Formats: sequence, C-alpha cells, structure tokens
Amino acid sequence: MIRSLLFYTLILVSFCLQAQTDSLTNELFLLPDLIFESSRELPGGRSFALKVRQPIDHKDPSKGFFYQKAYLYHKGFDRPTVMVTEGYNLRRHRTYETTKLVNGNQIQVEHRFFGKSIPDSLDYSYLNLEQATADYHHIRQLFDKLYTGKWLSTGISKGGATTIMYRYFYPHDIDVGVPVVAPINDELEEDRIYEFLDEVGTADCRAKILEIQKAILSRRDEVVPLIKYFAKGAGAEFSYLEYEQAFEFAVLEYPFSFWQWGSDCDKIPAVDSPTDTLLEHFLAVSDITFFSDGAMKAYASHYFQSAQEFGYYGYETDELKGFLKTFTPGTRPSALFPPNKQEVPFKGELLKDVNKWLKKDASQMIYIYGANDTWSASAVKPRKNIDSEWFFLEGKSHGDARIKNLTDTERTRLVAAMERWLGEEIE
Repeated sequence: MIRSLLFYTLILVSFCLQAQTDSLTNELFLLPDLIFESSRELPGGRSFALKVRQPIDHKDPSKGFFYQKAYLYHKGFDRPTVMVTEGYNLRRHRTYETTKLVNGNQIQVEHRFFGKSIPDSLDYSYLNLEQATADYHHIRQLFDKLYTGKWLSTGISKGGATTIMYRYFYPHDIDVGVPVVAPINDELEEDRIYEFLDEVGTADCRAKILEIQKAILSRRDEVVPLIKYFAKGAGAEFSYLEYEQAFEFAVLEYPFSFWQWGSDCDKIPAVDSPTDTLLEHFLAVSDITFFSDGAMKAYASHYFQSAQEFGYYGYETDELKGFLKTFTPGTRPSALFPPNKQEVPFKGELLKDVNKWLKKDASQMIYIYGANDTWSASAVKPRKNIDSEWFFLEGKSHGDARIKNLTDTERTRLVAAMERWLGEEIE
C-alpha cells in the first residue's frame, strides 16, 4: 500500500513538473523581444538558452538592436527570481549561490558588448552603465508577469559592481542585491589600492613579494627568453604592448594579483632559487599573457568601461628604481588598456553620485568581500544608517570570498536579513 502511494505520488509530481515546463515554454514563445533557443533538464529545475532583443540605445531605438545572450533557470512561477548581472562574457549556465539559497529562478545575463552580445557595428559610445542597466530593466519588465515572487540581483567582481549600479539606476526592480567582491572606486585612479598593498598581510610577506619582483627584473637577460618561449607556447602575441613593456607590466602586476587571488606567502621561493623555480612561481601569480594582444581584445570592452566610468588602478614604481627600463621610477603606470589605444575621457560624475547614494539610500544589500583581496580596498564601506549587511571574510580573496565560506555566525546573520527582506523562510 505504502509503495503504491509513493509510486502515484512520484507520478503526480512528475506530471505537475512537466505541465509547468510546458506552460513556461508556451509563455516564453509569447514574450516579445525574446528568442527561445534550447532547454535542458538540470537538478531541481530546467535551463533555457535565450536571446533578448535589446536597443543599442535605449533612449533612441531607431539606432538599431542587438541580441543579448542569457540563460533562464526555472524553479517555479511563485519562487523568488535572481537576476545575475555578469560583468563580462557568459561562457556557460551556472546556478549562483544566491539562487540556491532562496531556492529560486535565475536569469543569467551576459553584459552588453561582451561575448555574443555585440551589435553588428560596435560603437563604444553606447557602452555605459546607464545603457547596460537599462538592458536588465528591460529583461525585468519582460518577465515581470511571469514571475510574481520577490526579485534579487547578484554578480561577482565587475558583475557585482554592475549589480550595485543596477540597483542605483532602478531601485524598484529588485528587493535584495547581493554583490560579491564588488569594487566601487572613488576616481579614475583608485589610490586606496596603493594603501591596501602597503598594509595587507605581514611586513615579512610584503618584503618577500618585493624581493621576487627585483629578482625577476635583475635576471632579465635570463628570464626574458624563457618567458618568450612560454608565451609562444601559449599562442600569445604582443603588438599592443612591446614585449619589454608587457614583461615589466607583469612584474608590476605581481603584488596586486598575489593578494587578489590568495597566493600563499609560505610558498614564495627564496630569491636565490634557480631561475626556473622563480619563474614557475612568478608566472603562476602574474601571467604575462594577461598583457598579450589576445587579452587586450578579450577585455577591450572592460578596459573602455573602466576608463570611462568604473575607474581602475595603476602601479607604484618607487621601490623598483634601477630595475625598470620601460617605466620611469616614481610614476604610476596605469593598468588600463583601452581598445585601439584610444583616448577615453573619464566621466567621474557617476561614481560620485553612486558613492553618495551608497552612504545614504542603498538599503537591502548584502556585500561579501575577501579581507585579503586587493579589490576590497575599494569595497563599499559599512554604514550603520543603512539597512544592509557586510561580510569581510578573513583570509579569503577574490576567488573564495563566497557565501559557502561564511562562518556559522555570519551565515545566520545573512539568512536572517534575507528572511526579513523577502518575507519568507530560508532553509
């Protein structure tokens, strides 16, 4: 009897899920500005590959349209829905931590002018945060009647900063924002980066990092041919930057990347180690291909956005006097490489306005940062007058400052805030 009851219960659940999937498929076909490409079953739900028709200029649709790549993960029509604001191209569907936490639907959206979401004629004048957040707003409007539960937004790194910008431009679109390791700079050249690198970790570890930079530069004649061989094997070419420039940029980048990605101070080799040992460690932390033509092309839109609105960072050179050949000691070479080396005027008004808003009105946000991550230098600072939650994870960096790595106490605090804002229990 019990077995029969269980069997019929499973049949009923399967039937209901299939009926909901069929209903969703029909609804997707009916939505304007949406191309439904394919779908596949995933644990607990179904994933749909979508293309969303977006105006190149939301203020003037006569300028034309492009299709924006997205993935929909469907859990239930009455469940919360999470908008994932990717900062770059969208390689694959994945279910984000926030989505799993609220047992919700998810719309994962590739950033405009990245990956497959590029107009036939690329005009960077339409790559700005006002236009990018209007893309998400359009998607939010399309799915508004389909998903009647609460709406959230999340993103990681630049995607997390985009989540903050989305809430700034469209505060009523989402009920809760969860930006993860999301920097919001103060200006074009973020000075707090330099302060962070002067203070993070121990004095001994910072001294080791500097000695590695000096050791690599002092063995230039031996190192450069080996790195060229490595770069050639990786298919890297250098014309945006001359090779010597790219080499020195990689050396300057080493401290930033060391802390950003959570390298281990105890694994820094001694400076009198064989060159191969030094080089293996160095390239694992600061890969010269990041400064190759391929990387410049892949991150062209990112560099344009950073130069125009997001701001970025540079490198201090004072302590490398006598070691650098392509940079003047005392200068701060910028880590920005705009497409085609074009001049991009910085429009700092948006950052000023957003930083003012963050101090006064940016409520119902959950900020997650790694205490050791270089980008936490420009983290949104905690404010007692704002109904939001901040988490700075000790010992964590850009790649592992995540919900899953919160302490039990931190997780309890996060869940309590979510339940308060969403008005439902979270298991």
